[in-house]
Amino acid sequence: MEIAQEETNAKGRYTATLDGHTGEMTYSRSSPRLVIVDHTFVPDALRGRGVGQALALYAVEEARKGGWKIIPLCPFMRAQTTRHAEWRDVIEG
Repeated sequence: MEIAQEETNAKGRYTATLDGHTGEMTYSRSSPRLVIVDHTFVPDALRGRGVGQALALYAVEEARKGGWKIIPLCPFMRAQTTRHAEWRDVIEG
C-alpha cells in the first residue's frame, strides 16, 4: 500500500492506494502545532483491508515527526484514538 500526502495552504489529505483504489483522510491546519482530521473515506473495494487504520497510523506518525497534535473530529479517527492508547502523545483533547 502506498500512502502519499498532499497539502495546499491550510488543507491537506493523506491518500492510500491499493489495487487501483484510493482511500483518503482529510485534515486542516488550525495552527502550526494543531491539525484537525475531519474525514476518512475508504471505498468499498478496500474495506476490511486495513486502509483506514494505515491512514490513521500515518497521520499519527506525521504528527510525531512534525511536533504537532491532532484533533480527531472524524468519527473513524476518533474511534481509532480510543483504541490506541499509545497515540495519546499526539491527540489533543
